[in-house]
Parts: sequence; C-alpha cells; structure tokens
Amino acid sequence: MRWYRSDLLSIPHAMLCSCGGVSSNSFATLNLSFGVGDDSDGVKINRQRLKQCLGIHYLVSAVQVHGDQVVIAEDIKQDTEVAEADGLITSEPGVGLLIQQADCQAVLLHDPAQGVIGAVHNGWRGSTLNIIAKTVATMYDYYGVNPDNLKAVISPSLGPCCAEFINYRQELPKSFHARQVTPCHFDFWAISRDQLTEAGLKDTNIETAGICTVCNKDFFSYRRAVRQGSGVTGRNGSVIALS
Repeated sequence: MRWYRSDLLSIPHAMLCSCGGVSSNSFATLNLSFGVGDDSDGVKINRQRLKQCLGIHYLVSAVQVHGDQVVIAEDIKQDTEVAEADGLITSEPGVGLLIQQADCQAVLLHDPAQGVIGAVHNGWRGSTLNIIAKTVATMYDYYGVNPDNLKAVISPSLGPCCAEFINYRQELPKSFHARQVTPCHFDFWAISRDQLTEAGLKDTNIETAGICTVCNKDFFSYRRAVRQGSGVTGRNGSVIALS
C-alpha cells in the first residue's frame, strides 16, 4: 500500500493510492467500495489490509449519497457501513472512519482537546450543501468541540486544473464564482478551505494535499474513467482513527 499523510495530524490516518490490494480490472487493485461492482470478497480483503496497516480494530464507512447527513458512530463492535450518509464522527479509539472517493474530497478532522475525529465525503454537491459546516456544528453540539481546536486535512481530489463545470451558473452558488480560476474551472480546494474557516477553524490548522486525482494516475478517478469511455473505476480510501 502507498498513501499520503499530513504532519498536521498526529493520530493514525492515511489518504490511500489505488495500489496494494487484490481487486482487478477497472478496480485494480485497492478498491475500497462495495458499491461500484467489484467482487465483495476482494473489497473485504482490501479493507482488512487497511486495518492491519493502520493498527485499527474496526472500520466505519457509509453508503455515500452526496448529501449532508452526518452520523455519530459510537459503541462500534464490528465493521459497519451505515446507510445514506456523507459525514462520520466518533470519539472511540481504534475505530477508523473511512471515506470512499474517486475525485471527491475527503476532509479529515481531529480535535485533540476533546479526543474526537470526523471524516467528510465532500463532492461538489456536498460543497453546495456545505456538509463541512454541518459536520463541524455536529461535533460542537454532540461533543462540545471548539472549532478553534480542530485540525483539518483536505485529501487528494479533483483539482482546479480539471474541475470543469460548464453549467456552473445552474449548479454552483454565486458565492463559489469567485473561485473560478479559468473559464468554467473552479478551485474546490479553496472553496473547502473557505468553508472550514467560516465554520471557525484557524487557517493555520488546515492543510490541503494539493494533488489532483484526475491528473495523478496513482489514484482512482471517475472523471478520468469517463474520459476513457467507461466511467467504471474503484474508490480510493481516506481514513482517520484515534489511537
């Protein structure tokens, strides 16, 4: 397995490349999603390898729907995939929160003061719903997390070089238009940073990987697969856990 990590986070975490698993064909090799047509036994093996590499006991993931539903994951005693959610939060040590992505962002959150973590699946639809702010607010409401203490990492994901939205006037709110970097191309890394700071995080506590998953073939990319004519691809994983 190969992954990226951030010096900003001192707890187990990884933003994984697509290699190091057992899946084949369009899912080669570290596909971590059950929902894209891959063999489920292979996905289970891939997830087990991930747990072993990070030293975590259980994985919590979600059937992601590009919405703004946030789930509190406590009393976890087995690997769990919850229905129709895009934000996950826990205070349980040894539980990894897994985001599955192929151009969408994973935003990994950690409050070292309260001992709470969060993970957000944040595609462009999630950005328009501001699921980032909703996740931070839920961490405050449920655990008393002070956003001033939160640290956030934005994973490898769709970069401004490839984030083309021809119909952006219908799809994106006007507040996003200032982040248009070239005609019809938008910097969603900057948009997420804006939403994090608006939610109360310090700018110095936010890090962006700055790697475009469309351009970098170390990662699965839905947009790249569409350009190649299939649209079928695996899902990268980004995971965070408390020691």
